[in-house]
Amino acid sequence: MRLLMWWSGRALSSAATLLGVSVLIFAAVRLMPGGFAETVLGPFATPEQKAELATRYGLDQPVFMQYGHWLAAVAGGDFGISMISRQPVGAELLARLPVTAELSLLAVAGSVLAGVPLGVLTAVRARPGGGGAAGRLLSGLGVSVPEFVLGSLVVFVFSRYALGLEIGAWVPFTEDPARNLATMVLPAAVLSVFAISVTARTTRDAVMGVLVEPYVTAAVGRGESPWFIVRHHILRNAAAPVVTLLGTIIAYLLGGALIVEHVFNLPGIGSYIVQAVGRRDYAVVQAGVLLAAGVFIVMNVVIDLLVGVLDPRLGVTAGRRS
Repeated sequence: MRLLMWWSGRALSSAATLLGVSVLIFAAVRLMPGGFAETVLGPFATPEQKAELATRYGLDQPVFMQYGHWLAAVAGGDFGISMISRQPVGAELLARLPVTAELSLLAVAGSVLAGVPLGVLTAVRARPGGGGAAGRLLSGLGVSVPEFVLGSLVVFVFSRYALGLEIGAWVPFTEDPARNLATMVLPAAVLSVFAISVTARTTRDAVMGVLVEPYVTAAVGRGESPWFIVRHHILRNAAAPVVTLLGTIIAYLLGGALIVEHVFNLPGIGSYIVQAVGRRDYAVVQAGVLLAAGVFIVMNVVIDLLVGVLDPRLGVTAGRRS
């Protein structure tokens, strides 16, 4: 019963969040300077031409009516037609989804596989001279460097000196796995730098909090090796904050993908949305942001369940016993 109530509450809150996002993005794209007619027709278009274009796409209707029509269509699975390509937005997003999904998965994997060990190392060797200072320095640098700066630097270096990894020549994984990974390594690495740094910091704080627990002291007293203690006593108990952080990391990666895909010329959803913003292609921007919000909400529900598995005191899994 408790679990059912939790699911109902999350469903309602998720629906309310998506509705709020839809209102904000619908209003925001129409408040951007330079409307669709001005962007498409140019600065010398006549009022009659602008009016004809606005009528064709329903932009001459009151804003609340435009929003109502769009929301009803989205509820039925129709994200509209791109004003530029004249193609269904849903089909365009679906075609670009594999690129963004692969980039995000690689970045998440990199942030976990590199950030967690780095955080554990800096926590275990936090004493002076223990080797944790280098990890803290790298973590601080990773947080400080913006993606567009790091990405532009990487593109310049690898393009200038031909270091063996391709840039801007993406091919599907099913067509050529080796070449696909060669083009995705650099974007995923750039995208994951900030996530690695934040993961390392969070892991370090969580591990240091566990290190002072009595059961760790008892394990040390029994003569267990340091890395046995880390594997069997520390990682599981320190995992909940790190797993919770994944929700924030995923949200960051979805936003960072817009910049990274544009810098590395990847045909993903991020670069598609960036182009749509510049062209004032309202349907594409609205659908893209709504999709990102939906993914973020779903991933947060999954993370809550994972936290419940790791520590039932913090999750909803205890409700299964009621």
